[in-house]
Amino acid sequence: MTADLIKQALSNVRYPGFSRDIVSFGLLKDIQISSGHTRVLIEVQTKDPDVPEKIFKDCHAALAEIPDLGEITVDIEIKDPPGQSAGPADTTGTSSIPGVKKIIAVGSGKGGVGKSTVAANLAVALAKTGAKVGLCDCDLYGPSVAMMFGSDERPMANDRDEIIPIEVDGIKLMSMGFLLEERSPVIVRGPMATRYTQQFLRQVEWGELDYLILDLPPGTGDIQLTIVQTVAVDGAVIVTTPQEVALIDARKAVSMFAKVNVRILGLIENMAWFECDHGTRYPIFGEGGGKREAEHLKVPLLAQIPIELPVRESGDQGRPIVGTPDAPSAAAEALRDAAQKIAGSLTS
Repeated sequence: MTADLIKQALSNVRYPGFSRDIVSFGLLKDIQISSGHTRVLIEVQTKDPDVPEKIFKDCHAALAEIPDLGEITVDIEIKDPPGQSAGPADTTGTSSIPGVKKIIAVGSGKGGVGKSTVAANLAVALAKTGAKVGLCDCDLYGPSVAMMFGSDERPMANDRDEIIPIEVDGIKLMSMGFLLEERSPVIVRGPMATRYTQQFLRQVEWGELDYLILDLPPGTGDIQLTIVQTVAVDGAVIVTTPQEVALIDARKAVSMFAKVNVRILGLIENMAWFECDHGTRYPIFGEGGGKREAEHLKVPLLAQIPIELPVRESGDQGRPIVGTPDAPSAAAEALRDAAQKIAGSLTS
């Protein structure tokens, strides 16, 4: 059928900045075929004019490959992202989760750069200032928040069928790790991953929070776009290591957030160096890459976090390093300083 051919062709059109196509994201709303005329309707939530323009051109290019479609019309309906007004000056919006004042996404283009460790410690650091903080582990396939906070509790539900988050040291937590046994893998495809992510954001009893931190999975795929289409994110923090292979993917993450109008609060360079007992610093993963990238992108460098054994140990023991002030730690100080900068940038 011609409609199936059109849908198949449009499934090759990627959402700008993401790895997934517009059909699987559910942006294709209608296909109309009449004598000598074909019309498709696409719905996009964005304030970036480059996004619908790119989709428009790519759709026309894809449909041009199908013979006998006649005149082709691609109509793109543009809507404001969730929680954002139509005013031209409003580019960050306010939270669309009742009771939550600020939503902060912690992302990375590449896995293994310590993003979850950073997210957990930022949550603790912000809570230590007296703020009410929640941490949502949006990495469905590799959840680690449960281990990092040393909890194996199972969430309950309230009388409104909302999930009651686990609370550790005053921080409200939600993670797939609380719902599954330790050895159970998460085997879900795109639509189901989208549904779980939406439930974590909208069907959890977060209550009154000053900050909700979202620990994103690596990459620029389904879950990231689901988040920015479900809630209005106030800012994003990008975690990278100094090496070029990580910086390449960090640039993709920055580009992704820019395309969906999410403000970049800054970069955190993790694993910046290792300092041995006699004081010599060894830049194991390269030197100054995060700083140079922040300058290139014209965003703040929030912290350079050294490699320290206590950071790994505290995470494995379920006690993020900034919450264990027993021993001095340069990494903990850097993370506390980053948390202060983030809080300050969100109030300025």
